[in-house]
Amino acid sequence: MALIQRQTNASHSTRGAGASDTGVLLRKFDFRAMGTPCSIQFAATDTGQANGYERAALKWVQNFEARYTRFRDDSLVGQINLAAGKWVEVDAEMDRMLDMCGMVHFMTQGIVDVTAGPLAKLWDYHHANPRLPSETEVQQARQLVGWNLVERKPGWIRLPQSGMSLDFGGWGKEFAVDHVAGMAADFGLDHVLVDFGHDIKAVGNPPGRPAWHVGLEDPLKPGAMWGSIAALNCAVASSGDYQRGFTIDGQRYGHIIDPRDGRPATHGLRQVTVVAPTCLQAGMLATTAFVLGPEAGLDLIQETMGAEACMVSTRAKHQTRGFFQYVVT
Repeated sequence: MALIQRQTNASHSTRGAGASDTGVLLRKFDFRAMGTPCSIQFAATDTGQANGYERAALKWVQNFEARYTRFRDDSLVGQINLAAGKWVEVDAEMDRMLDMCGMVHFMTQGIVDVTAGPLAKLWDYHHANPRLPSETEVQQARQLVGWNLVERKPGWIRLPQSGMSLDFGGWGKEFAVDHVAGMAADFGLDHVLVDFGHDIKAVGNPPGRPAWHVGLEDPLKPGAMWGSIAALNCAVASSGDYQRGFTIDGQRYGHIIDPRDGRPATHGLRQVTVVAPTCLQAGMLATTAFVLGPEAGLDLIQETMGAEACMVSTRAKHQTRGFFQYVVT
């Protein structure tokens, strides 16, 4: 995760309006955090109110990243990972985040697991010359993965084996989106769209428009859009492997690993987009459905109240019954 850097004039796939007849302005600011471009748009009439929200949002994200990134040894997560094999004292906030790890693991049938780092490292798509790990290597890495292996007591945590690690990258960004969107109400702001790396939470609507419009990238033609979603008081998150992965002997291996067998998901899906009440829920469902595949993934989402999805494979689009109501042309 990179340190936050304020940027201006950044492009984005969402559309708003500059102003309405009432003089309410749509304000937008951009920065980089958690290894991805971030954008916040919101309607405001008071400059002090707007500046206060911007400062508070940036400060919160910066603190969140500093505490929970795995890329800094001085973060809380970094300290826990370095001390694998020993008990580490944690504060009440980290205890709550660890409780959430267990909830996410349970809700996703073990697919979103914060201990899955050893498997991701094994299937490293960043490497200049990626290779297929051996079955022995996969099984050895799997021995270090599993939320059920983590030992906890109030105010303390222990990763029992050397080589184990925590990584909040699977849902931390979505958690941050929800939190920053919720912060807007503290400043009297009722219309906001938070977009961290295209994980999105929409509250209210932009001035002069009935909803926020969120572009849907075509995974078969990256950079192009196949449609857009009208987002109003909901969240949107996507999971896909079309940009990150490697190919060996004609077989593509994406970056999304199923910790249950230690291998990349191979169901022919390229992208799953989920609309749900919260970004955390949308992100969890998108990743889980991607790993489960079209049939089981659609079943999971259709059984989840308030969630709809579209799953794009190399040959077709698979949608839940109510997804069409969000799509605009």
